Amino acid sequence: MTYCLALRLDEGLVFLADTRTNAGIDNIGHYRKLHVLHGAPDRLFVLESAGNLATTQEVLDRIRRDLAAPPEDGTTLATVSHLFEAALYVGRIAREVVEGHREGLAGSGADGTATFILGGQVGREDPDILLVYPEGNYIRASDDQPFLQIGELKYGKYLLELAVRPEVEAIVATKIAIASMMTTARANLSVGPPYDLGIYLNGSYELDEFRLDESSPVMAQLREVWEQHMLAAFEELPSITRGDLAARDLAELAARARRTEAEETPSGDS
Repeated sequence: MTYCLALRLDEGLVFLADTRTNAGIDNIGHYRKLHVLHGAPDRLFVLESAGNLATTQEVLDRIRRDLAAPPEDGTTLATVSHLFEAALYVGRIAREVVEGHREGLAGSGADGTATFILGGQVGREDPDILLVYPEGNYIRASDDQPFLQIGELKYGKYLLELAVRPEVEAIVATKIAIASMMTTARANLSVGPPYDLGIYLNGSYELDEFRLDESSPVMAQLREVWEQHMLAAFEELPSITRGDLAARDLAELAARARRTEAEETPSGDS
């Protein structure tokens, strides 16, 4: 499994991806899932991937081949005028890769699809993040929830919903992203370090990249402080007594009885 996320902020973009891949509990590997592609001086693309590793690697190979030797239609990451055009281009290549191996995949019962987060900036357009589905289409992050996730997303989603807003500074958003990743890795062993972090500031066309491994001092400090604050929060929550629980149980039973009575009462003819 995989966990990748991307945040869209007023200040720029933040990307975070784990590196763990596994084909069983005794076959664990590490592969980079955050990939940086330039194409031209006035653009930068960050591609995060989840799903079939072979499909992902072939998609990346074909993107790089097209940059080196453009295809007949001339479409590459160096020629697209908008980020959404780049998303459609990535989606088309992914579909072609899966279709090319469909017969072999069907024989083994494997799912060869992959999902991508594509982020970055093209020209003077505002930076953005798009989620590219295996079918080749895409969605944008919403203004209310300016983040995207792929892979094992359920464990870390609540933290992003709670804290990520466009006005949050990139350095603060980075801590939120790492907390979301740590929560996911703690709950699911198929997600794990090292983690690849990327921070993009508007108009820079350069990505600041960092790798955080399990022995990283900053990871240890973040984990320690996070766990301390989580435990302290439980102490500060309002007390719950047995009487509170009993009253709540009685209220729920009364409400259930009223619903049952309403369902059993026949309606009159008009």
